[in-house]
Amino acid sequence: MTGIPRRTLLIGGATAASVLAVGAPALASSRTDDAGLVVRWNQELLRIVRTPGNQPATVHATRTFAMMHLALHEAVARSSRFHGEQPAAAAQAAHDVLAALFPGQAAALDAHLAADLATVTDPRARAAGVHIGQKAAARVLAKRVGDGSGATPPALPPGTEPGQYRPDPPLFAPAVFTHWANVKPFVIDRADQFRSRPYPSLHSRTYAAAIDQVRRLGQNTSTERTADQTTQARFWPAPIWNYWNEITQTVVTGLRPSLATAAHVFAQLNLACADSVIALYDSKYHFLIWRPVSAIRLAEVDPDPAWLPLLGTPADPSYPGAHSVVSAAAVVVLEHAFGPRHQFTVTSEVLPGVTRSFGSFAAASDDAGTSRMLAGVHTQLDHEAGVRMGAAVGRFVIRR
Repeated sequence: MTGIPRRTLLIGGATAASVLAVGAPALASSRTDDAGLVVRWNQELLRIVRTPGNQPATVHATRTFAMMHLALHEAVARSSRFHGEQPAAAAQAAHDVLAALFPGQAAALDAHLAADLATVTDPRARAAGVHIGQKAAARVLAKRVGDGSGATPPALPPGTEPGQYRPDPPLFAPAVFTHWANVKPFVIDRADQFRSRPYPSLHSRTYAAAIDQVRRLGQNTSTERTADQTTQARFWPAPIWNYWNEITQTVVTGLRPSLATAAHVFAQLNLACADSVIALYDSKYHFLIWRPVSAIRLAEVDPDPAWLPLLGTPADPSYPGAHSVVSAAAVVVLEHAFGPRHQFTVTSEVLPGVTRSFGSFAAASDDAGTSRMLAGVHTQLDHEAGVRMGAAVGRFVIRR
């Protein structure tokens, strides 16, 4: 099990990277503070974003997770563990960020905050923690003003040449998050810092093999896909960052680390997820590669105009795969915190009661990433490029 080294906190005007430079205590540290507080606020945010209409359609949810957890972590890092300020600071910071982003949730958020503050019995510690939490939230909110997330996504003209992205059947929905590569990253230097390699030629054997694989295994009526592969494909299609936050909740709840450690891990996880999404949209809209359904229906050789994928195709270009990018970034963070081997079970967000169990974070990541090929919405090329990008973003985040 890998502890997270402690470094010096840069007080005053700290960036996301410099705040996270404060390592949390090792996992075996004293448990006088409660890691469950971080888990509970994470669950509260999951509840909010899973409720239709709460998360703005043109603002990516990973930004919200990163903001809340960055403020929570900063509040914990700036407060005194020995004086009992940390729980109050963490709860106040999480509350204030979410209350600013979701004013319609004020009543539920206020009740959650009141319950957490009631556990801090020393009134001086509670007041000090509240003040620190308020300041941490205000700093994070102020730094994200004008970050590009509020821009109107520009319309994307459909491609007309082979390989160029165009809206896909049956809905032919317009491309989403066309502005997201222009959003200010939290930790990485710029959106194109880890841009994917150029896509292979449509006349190459590499491309032909990747398309043939998804043609056979990703079709809605495929007879080559096994029953378990079908379950795998149907297990993961919900927002992948939700799954990795759930996985982290499971691990943290089982290990019961300190509040500071839990805050640190969740902050690194969600900053990596947020920046990996900014990076992946840079590559998606730079290369503008068509999705498998268009590639197969419009192929120059052996087209299949009736081919449909097992699941609905997301309304954005194919390369790289978002599940693969975000999952690979999450793996780097979680392996750094907890080591590569860990037994855990994941519950599907879209298949009630269905679970899949894994012996490592990497195994879950591969299952999630390859599920999208089995669903008929990505190729192996998208998956491999996504893993490279996500791992690079994750390594950058944990080193800053």
